[in-house]
Amino acid sequence: MSDFAVQSYCFRGFKTHEQVIDAVKQIGLAAIELCAVHVDFSDPATFDDVIGRYSKAGIAIVSIGVESGTTDEAALRNRFDFAVRAECKVMSIAFPADATNANYRLMENLSAEYDVLTALHNHGGRHWQGSADAISRLFDRTNDRIGLCLDTAWALDSHEDPIAMAERFADRLYSVHVKDFIFDRAGKPEDVVVGEGNLDLPALFATLTRHNPRGRGPVILEYEGDIDNPAPALTDCVAAMRRVTT
Repeated sequence: MSDFAVQSYCFRGFKTHEQVIDAVKQIGLAAIELCAVHVDFSDPATFDDVIGRYSKAGIAIVSIGVESGTTDEAALRNRFDFAVRAECKVMSIAFPADATNANYRLMENLSAEYDVLTALHNHGGRHWQGSADAISRLFDRTNDRIGLCLDTAWALDSHEDPIAMAERFADRLYSVHVKDFIFDRAGKPEDVVVGEGNLDLPALFATLTRHNPRGRGPVILEYEGDIDNPAPALTDCVAAMRRVTT
C-alpha cells in the first residue's frame, strides 16, 4: 500500500498555501486532498498557480473534495479540469438530498470524459447518504464511475461498521478518509488520534490490503480537532497508521 495523504480541511485554520504545505511536511506526509477552503474552484485562472505551489514543494495532489454533485455543469467542469491539471484521479463528492437521475448522469458522463473517478462521501448519521444501505441503493442507480470515499468516523456516527463497509463496497472503494471518533453520552462525536477511539485501525488496513493490494485509491488522513494547531495530533495519527502498515 502506498503512503498516505491528508485532507486540507484539517488545516482550515490556515489561509495560505505556504502554511498548509509547511504543515503537511511537519506531519511527515507528501500528499494532500485539497478542499474548497484552500482552492477557489470557481476561478480556473488560479489553478496553475495553486498546483504549481504544491508541485514545487513536492506535495502531490491526489484528490479534491468533498464537492457537490450539482447539476451545474460549468461548476463541475471546473472541478474536473482542476483534477486533470493536478494529475489526480479521484474526486470525493456528495449529492444533494433531492438528487435526481440528472445529477447522476451528469456526474457519470463528466467522470468518464475527464477520466477522473468520483467517490461518494458518507457524511454521518444525519446525512441521507450516511448508511450503507443508502449507498447501496444509490449504487444500484449509477454506474461504476461513481464509487465510495469511505469516511471511517462518519460510518461510526451512522452506527455502521467501517470495516464491513470496506468489505461490502470493495469493488467501488475509490478512496478512504481515515478518521476516528469517540462519542459522549448524548452521541456527540469528538475527533481523536486514529486508532484511539472506536476505529479498529489494524482491521481497516488489513481489509484494504486484502481487497486493494496495490493501493487502488488514496488513503487520506483526516482529523478535525485542534483547529489552530492540528500538527501534533496529526503526527500521532501518521505514526499510528504507519505502525499497522509496516
